[in-house]
Parts: sequence; C-alpha cells; structure tokens
Amino acid sequence: MLKKILIANRGEIAVRVMRACRELDIPCVAVYSEADRDALFVRYADEAYCIGPARASESYLNIEKIIKTALEKGADAIHPGYGFLAENSEFAAATKAAGVRLIGPSSRVMALMGDKVAARNVMAKAGVPVVPGTDCCITDPDQALKTASKIGYPVIIKPSGGGGGIGMTVVPDEKGLTDALKDTQKIAANTFGVDDVYIEKYLPNPRHIEFQILADSHGNAIHLGERECSVQRRHQKLIEESPSPVVTQVQREKMGNLVVGAIRSVGYECAGTVEFLYSEGEFYFLEINARIQVEHPVTEMVTGVDIVKEQIRIASGLPLSVSQEEIQMHGNAIECRINAEDPLNDFEPTPGKLTGYHSPGGTGIRVDSGVYSGFTVPPYYDPMISKLIVWGKDRKEAMDRMRRALYEYVIAGVRTNIPFHKAVMKNSRFIRGEIGTHFIEEETGLIEDIKDLLAQEQTLGDKLSLKSGKKARVAAIAASVVASQFNKHQGTESR
Repeated sequence: MLKKILIANRGEIAVRVMRACRELDIPCVAVYSEADRDALFVRYADEAYCIGPARASESYLNIEKIIKTALEKGADAIHPGYGFLAENSEFAAATKAAGVRLIGPSSRVMALMGDKVAARNVMAKAGVPVVPGTDCCITDPDQALKTASKIGYPVIIKPSGGGGGIGMTVVPDEKGLTDALKDTQKIAANTFGVDDVYIEKYLPNPRHIEFQILADSHGNAIHLGERECSVQRRHQKLIEESPSPVVTQVQREKMGNLVVGAIRSVGYECAGTVEFLYSEGEFYFLEINARIQVEHPVTEMVTGVDIVKEQIRIASGLPLSVSQEEIQMHGNAIECRINAEDPLNDFEPTPGKLTGYHSPGGTGIRVDSGVYSGFTVPPYYDPMISKLIVWGKDRKEAMDRMRRALYEYVIAGVRTNIPFHKAVMKNSRFIRGEIGTHFIEEETGLIEDIKDLLAQEQTLGDKLSLKSGKKARVAAIAASVVASQFNKHQGTESR
C-alpha cells in the first residue's frame, strides 16, 4: 500500500480523497494557493503547504512545484482529483520521471484518451457505437463541407483536445460552416494549445449517460453501471443520478461489457468514465474521462464501492477488491451540485463569505463539502460549495429525500443554486424522468418556480422572525463544529 499521498487539488474533492486516505491510515499532504489558506481541506490534511498565489497557473497547475513538494515531504504518490492536472499527460509523465506514482492512468493512455478523435477510433474498433462523424481532424473548409454533407446537418464542430463543452459549435446548415470552423479552430488553439477540430452529427436533444469503470494492473476490469447526467447548463452538469431512468438491465449489461472491453484494449488502469449521448434508444460514444468524476458518489451510493479507495489500491499495485459478479445496484441515488451562483442571473458565480452554514443530515444523506461557516468562497475557481447526495430504495424515495434535504440546507451570505434544485425536484417532467441535455432551456417555467420559492421562503421567514435569527444560530453551530474539529491545527508552521 502507498505510504503517503499528496492531493494536488482543492475544495470538496481534496477533502473526499483525504477521507479515503484517513480510513486507509495513509498520511495525506495538502498543497494550496494563497486564496485557500483558510480552506477546510488545508485544515483537514495531516500536512499542508502553500505552493503559490491564487492564480491556478502559479499554484494548482504548477507541475514543477507540486512534484517538488511531494518529493520534499516524502509522498510516494499524488492524487490529482478532477480538473486542474487530472488529465494532463505531461503531468503524468513528469511524476513518473520523478519516481512519484500518479493515482491515475499512464501518460500514454491519458494522451490517447485526451485526443477526442483518437478516442473515437479506439471505441469504434472495440465495437462501441460512435456518433457519425470524422475519423481524423478537419483542417480546411472543403474537407469540412464534404464531411458535413455526408453525415447530414445539423453538425457540431468540436476541439479535439477539448473538454467541458468549451469551443463546441453547432452548425445548422452549410452557409455557416466555414465561419464556424474558423471560430472553433481559434478557440481550440487559444484554450488547448492546438487548433485540431473534428465534426460529428449533432443530436438535437440527447440524454447524457456515462459508465463508471475500474481497471487494475492484474488484468481485472469492471463497470459499476451507469449515471444519468442530463440536467446541465452550458454543458456542465448540475444534477446526476444512478441508475438512469431509461436504461434497461439488458442495455446496462451490453454497454457495460463493451466499455470494459474497450478500456482493456488500451491498457487502461485506475478509475475512469466512458460518456455517451443517448438518443431514441441508441448509445453514441462521447468521450472518456481518465479521472475521478465529480458525480462519482451516486455510483458509490448504489453499489457500495468506494471508488477513491479502489484508485489507491490500483496505484499501490493491488488487485480490485470486487469482481463484476459482485457488483449489484441497489436503490437510487441523486446528486445536486450546490454552487455559489445565481440561477436567476444565468447561473453567474456569486463568490463571497458564508455567514452561516448548516448542512442536512439523516437517513440516506451524504454531503461532500469543502466549506464551513465563515469561509470565503474565492472568485478564482469553480464556485462549487458542496455536493448533496441522497439514496432511496427507489427513484421516488430518492426525490422525496432530496426535497427534504434541500429544505434543511441553509447557506447564508451568498446566493446559491439551492432554489433551482428545489424547483427541479418539483418539476413534473423531471419527476417522470423525461429529461435531456436541453432540459433547463426548455423548462422556461423553472425561473418563475424559483422566484415563487424565494418569495415563499421570504414570507415564511418574516412571519416566524427567522430571517436573521436562523442565520445566527446556523453560524454558531457551524463555527463550533469547525473550532472543535480543527483547533489542533492552529499555529502549525507549515500552514
């Protein structure tokens, strides 16, 4: 087993990884930017070291400084979490060269999966269905016009080295294709360093469904079923659940076996996710995420498998602790990403100080958080505050439990998207499971529902004189918990 792990990330995922380390009795090291000096993950770690200013390029993306810190502090492994350096093949190669184990796939596999065109070809060769499109990068307008004409409009142009929806351009007809190609190439070059792009058939309103996989160095590879991640804004997920309301057991076994065969064929090791678009009963490969996913807790809730612990076992050279035959999905789990953002203002980030914080609890509730009362959500990074995950014996109970948990969740000082989640959990279309990646844009009534919820809460608070009192009590409770839990860390020189 690994002896000491440095977590090259921040926020809730850093705390999540540290919890797994603590259960495995592995010391963990935090690295943090100046903006995160007072963050929860810094206080939770066994050791913590500042590696630079707030700008991510000078701290969380500083490969040299992170590896140097790992070596100096005796860490034999680095867990990159998600985002930042998690899928950076250069980082993977640099850690290997330094003699430090990266908890993730090899740089070769990471580079292969990071190239969207190459990944499409790998999947197609393994028998995984892909969206009709190019099998090589598009370089000029004539090539683009011929390709689009062959597969039919509308089409979507994507950066080959991209992710997170950045730079993707939908083209409804031929007249806009040339300009869209140039624009996407420019964005790709500026964002990802290369202007390689490719073209696919655009599926108007698909569902976003992904399969969780695990593979070790002993030839074992398994899948943990699927997650539905269709509720998104700007191609970024807000609500995830497992299992999907539309995937049958037959489909689950078929697609699961295909993705396992595909990752075996490239020598993949560690946790990963194979993402699909699902339209009219058919799956189409989208991409592979060679890392832990934000939404991994819903899979953990329904399978009982601790995915982060499995990552650590794999990196330690140990075999998976479970076989495919042992994987059973029990009940339903839903995750809501709780962000400091304003759903009434196009989900604009709302960084600031949390003057009060009280998270929900009770049966079937899990909160993966990186904050506490008094913490300031910085403006430099993703505005995620926490992930609220619930489990129920079926989807109805999971939704009922999520409504109750959202009712209990109190965050004061900044606007959050909690009212949005409350509105979705009462939305009849969501309740029926009739969702797609354009759910938010199509459900225009959500805005009015959010306004009504805010008005009702304001009225109730005024009537019960809880408008300020509730915040004060919440702040006192949260502050006392933080103080008692982390007082031992105050004054530590490495902070």
